[in-house]
Amino acid sequence: MFTGIVRELARVVSTEGGAGGLALVVEAPKTAVQLGIGDSISISGVCLTAGSIEGAQISLHAVPETLTRSTLGSLVEGDAVNVEPAVRAGDPLGGHYVQGHVDAVGRVQSVEADGEGLRVLVGAPPDVLRYCVEKGSVTIDGVSLTVAELGPEEFAVALVPHTLEATTLSALRPGQNVNLEADVLAKYVERLLIPRLRSE
Repeated sequence: MFTGIVRELARVVSTEGGAGGLALVVEAPKTAVQLGIGDSISISGVCLTAGSIEGAQISLHAVPETLTRSTLGSLVEGDAVNVEPAVRAGDPLGGHYVQGHVDAVGRVQSVEADGEGLRVLVGAPPDVLRYCVEKGSVTIDGVSLTVAELGPEEFAVALVPHTLEATTLSALRPGQNVNLEADVLAKYVERLLIPRLRSE
């Protein structure tokens, strides 16, 4: 489990493979020293398993299901990615409950200055929007954010200066694809309510 609070900006060292599976190596010195082989790590919102660790470099593997549901397949050498190690008992929960299970890929529709920050409008599929509420939580590329505005086919988020400095979201551009994860608590509420509503 994660919280959507990015701990490090990492650099992609190499990618190898294709739709059948992707071997990915990232350089994340702060994270590598606290990570063990087999540990979970969030790479731009995608939960992956550390296969090996050599110095600052972490080797990971993404299976076809992961590549179908996320943007990882488009990564190339030199790209920046948001990194968060799995939360440990006693760690502060500064964001919200994040699984690292990407629900869908969204597309940035607009990026506008908003005071010292940015306001970003993201187009999202119905399967994500159904779990979104204004002032509720959503994850974009592994970053825990608050839904500032909700439309029929999109939602907006406001990015504060710290988020722009600490994550890849400062580089968002219209037309760019991003990994989206809806709040898992909303999914459980729906799952629990549906049988009751059907019985009534």
